[in-house]
Amino acid sequence: MTPPGPLGLFGGTFDPVHYGHLRLAEEAAEALGLESVRWIPSGNPGHRATPCTPPAHRVAMVERAIAGNPRFQLDSAEAHSAAPGFTIDTLRRLRTELGPEWPLVFIIGTDQFVALDRWRDWQALFGLAHFAVGERSGYPIRTEALPPALAAEYGQRYGKSGDLRASPSGRIVVFPMTRLAISASFIRGAIASGASVRYLLPPEVLAYIGQNRLYTGGIERPSMDSGNGHS
Repeated sequence: MTPPGPLGLFGGTFDPVHYGHLRLAEEAAEALGLESVRWIPSGNPGHRATPCTPPAHRVAMVERAIAGNPRFQLDSAEAHSAAPGFTIDTLRRLRTELGPEWPLVFIIGTDQFVALDRWRDWQALFGLAHFAVGERSGYPIRTEALPPALAAEYGQRYGKSGDLRASPSGRIVVFPMTRLAISASFIRGAIASGASVRYLLPPEVLAYIGQNRLYTGGIERPSMDSGNGHS
């Protein structure tokens, strides 16, 4: 029996979800021939600060943002967990759920990839999924700039989109990503200061933020371009 087409996995705090997130997932699906993309809002991420917004609101915002795209799916299994969440745990859960043969493709930006060697059990990740790295035009991954152990993995595992169907895990592929200088921290800061964030995120998400008075507390210093713009 032929395994299903590659399944994209897109995790994050999504606090809030915005057009940068949506374009990254859309471009990954198109460039890599993904059958679908599963969005996985985190609860208590192990690699970063606790999100500003409770999980129920972040899940609701993602649900509204992806509702019009049949290729996008919501996976809220981890959003309400109080325990620190790590990618290795996410991938192990999905392997238990989906079996060993389905090609899984974890979608990240370049700024996340260059720090991958600081993730928990990072080398074990490649036994559970492929990694797809969104690369901005003019900012290619430079092997000489990577930590030595990560550079070695990159050199050994680098592949093309067609390789994703051939095995369930183990490849690192790169795909072109439109640079949208939008960050969730900028949006939170702009809302807190009373500035407009129209056209930075879907209207359904903006309406939800307004209805629930999210991000209207303390003022957060805005930063328009945070890393790859998809924080």
